[in-house]
Amino acid sequence: MKLLGEILIKENIISEKELRAALKKQKENGRRLGETLIAEGYITDENLATALSEQLQVRMVGAEDLIKVDKEALEYIPEFFAREYHCIAKGVEDGVLEVVMIDPEDIVVIDNLQKITSLKIVPYIGAQGIIDEAIERHYKELRTTGEVTEALSGMDFVVTGESGEIDNIDVNELKKELDEAPIVKLVNLIISEAIKNRATDIHIEPLFDSLLVRYRIDGALQDIMTAPKKSAMGVISRLKVMASLNIAERRLPQDGRISIVMPEKEVDIRVSIMPTVRGEKVVLRLLDKKGFAFTLPSLGFEPEMLEIFRKWITMPYGMIIVSGPTGCGKSTTLHAALKEIQCEEDNIVTVEDPVEYQIDKINQIAASEKIGLTFATTLRHILRQDPDKVLIGEIRDRETADIAIKFALTGHLVFTTLHANDAPSTITRLLDIGVPRYLVGSTLNLVMAQRLLRTLCSACKEEYEPDEEELARIKLDPSMIKNKKIYRAKGCVRCRNTGYYGRTGMFELLEVKLPVRKLIYEGKDQDDIRFKAKDAGMLTLRDAGIKKVLAGLTSIEEVLRTTVEEE
Repeated sequence: MKLLGEILIKENIISEKELRAALKKQKENGRRLGETLIAEGYITDENLATALSEQLQVRMVGAEDLIKVDKEALEYIPEFFAREYHCIAKGVEDGVLEVVMIDPEDIVVIDNLQKITSLKIVPYIGAQGIIDEAIERHYKELRTTGEVTEALSGMDFVVTGESGEIDNIDVNELKKELDEAPIVKLVNLIISEAIKNRATDIHIEPLFDSLLVRYRIDGALQDIMTAPKKSAMGVISRLKVMASLNIAERRLPQDGRISIVMPEKEVDIRVSIMPTVRGEKVVLRLLDKKGFAFTLPSLGFEPEMLEIFRKWITMPYGMIIVSGPTGCGKSTTLHAALKEIQCEEDNIVTVEDPVEYQIDKINQIAASEKIGLTFATTLRHILRQDPDKVLIGEIRDRETADIAIKFALTGHLVFTTLHANDAPSTITRLLDIGVPRYLVGSTLNLVMAQRLLRTLCSACKEEYEPDEEELARIKLDPSMIKNKKIYRAKGCVRCRNTGYYGRTGMFELLEVKLPVRKLIYEGKDQDDIRFKAKDAGMLTLRDAGIKKVLAGLTSIEEVLRTTVEEE
């Protein structure tokens, strides 16, 4: 059998000098050579696992092999034992338990496992970091599944008719049921797990024979858990009670809000309930009211774009519009801008529906159409509040647009959002609402379209050489990737096997200077405006995405998913 040190030297992982130093250190600390080499920083735990695999002729298990494990096998080893000895079961069959360990020759651990499980143990080797990540994830899922099962026990109070509709609902009786522990525990579990997993939305969807819970994490929906169909009525009714909605109304859409105060944060939840043919579907939007820690540099601006954006947000008057679909980060960008320009000399007022982030020393007003406090109504009264800068959550109609224009024309700096596909079409959208061309041209300072795209997981992203077809799809010249590292998604325990972890912004900035103003006055369409802006140096959303690819932050596939090619 080869010695461990010989294998590491042969693979050029350590030098002979480093081995001698480690052996000397080992005599002092009494630890194993591998542990000493890691402690001294000469090798990683993966280097050690690879070398031991060769030395002992035991198969090595990587992170991809531990993305999914047999839950039945997992239950054989208590969590405390798995954490203490860095081992995890990956499969069980015919009385044999497959266990991934950091040291497959550790007789004490193997003997204890045989006593605990009464099974024959077949050891595999794995890196400690990978094993510990798998333990964290899979035992957490096991605990969650157990909690759901426990929460669902005794939950058998839903009575359905032949059509599947609820017959003769006794509202008072239902309210009593909703206060009982199982249903409360299940709803709390769904919400708390979403917050822990960085979810922005929770989807609770009725299926034919079950209730599906999905979280939107990093912009993509992921299936999290399913519950029996019988739990649907209780879960949805509990959420209605929490949001002060009518629990007896099941035929019409309803909207409400829930506020949750936790030790470290305060979460505002927007509740949307929509009737479907299989029952009511619920979408919960999670907003961290006290956790606004974003700055403009943290949003993903390219340096030259950030310089342009900062120039315009410090102007004394005019209008800045950020456009894009729902959930693309428009509000986050504008609040980060307000936070940066905030000073004692200015009175900053915002009108939002709802107020997504709370920032000190900014006067934030929550519009509410239910009580008649619309954007337009609120803005008329704000004129008497002596504002310097105004943020309008969204321009939804001509009346709101007219008042926003009036603010911009009378010495105020106005920030707002609009739903549009890109920066040039934002101008067209404003004209479609009914704002005259001469007012659009004279008040607009900057239009910025933005999107959020997923960033590659740093733990598992994989370097590769894209083929000609892939480069052609994104219109990327091969010369542009020369000496550049291009990565793609792979998937691991950390990123829930998606290959992505976190998101970053990409931006398209259209400065409304004289050449663009002339096109607006002349009634030119968005294509003419786009060509003129690109000639002046505007980078499109696709261009911004390509920069992220070349920087190693995201994949070509993700840019193609989130942007379209401009002719």
